[in-house]
Amino acid sequence: MLRVSLICQGRLKEPWYADACREYVKRLGAYCKPEVIELAEGGDVLARVPRGAYVIAMCIEGRKLSSPELATLLEKQANLGRSHICFLIGGSDGLPPQAKAAADFSLSMSDMTFPHHLARVMVLEQIYRAFSITAGTKYHK
Repeated sequence: MLRVSLICQGRLKEPWYADACREYVKRLGAYCKPEVIELAEGGDVLARVPRGAYVIAMCIEGRKLSSPELATLLEKQANLGRSHICFLIGGSDGLPPQAKAAADFSLSMSDMTFPHHLARVMVLEQIYRAFSITAGTKYHK
């Protein structure tokens, strides 16, 4: 089963963000082996990326994809034999340049800026939506 990790700088403090993340991690369990790895603010996200993983850096200068396009990207990586996909989410200062440079793909959610804690929830929701699209469920309308 495909492993999907969010490697995040900073820890969730607000219970509503943590609750939302737990809910999406629970839902994702039907499609993949999800995990959220929290590092200290400024922690080395690359040190936690396993060898051979497909790395997606979340950054404003990345490419914007629709939800179906994200579903296609994830499905393509799984079909290519990738067993692990890692999403990198920076802290309040974003990801360090070396993390962006090492990524296989840079993804932007919007030209707008979001708090990194909210971005984590949004990324988990979009990953869940992507798997739902691929599975053909009614979650994505």
